[in-house]
Amino acid sequence: MKFPRVMGALLGALLAFPAFAGLININTADADTLSGLPGIGPAKAAAIIQYRETNGPFANVEALTNVKGIGDKLVAAVRDLVTTSE
Repeated sequence: MKFPRVMGALLGALLAFPAFAGLININTADADTLSGLPGIGPAKAAAIIQYRETNGPFANVEALTNVKGIGDKLVAAVRDLVTTSE
């Protein structure tokens, strides 16, 4: 029976996405977690962490645009995957 395997694979894939596993808090996430977001690699993850260590927590997701190299398009891409609160 291939149908149950396909359904299991689809369910596993869905649970791997942050939208289904829970939002990522950009004020507390580590570099590995941030790097898993679309458009954010190790360098941007490090920049996000450096920014929040220097300037304090992000007040909202849109404040990510204050980080060098992050613009409105990237914020739009991650907006539904991240949060600034628990």
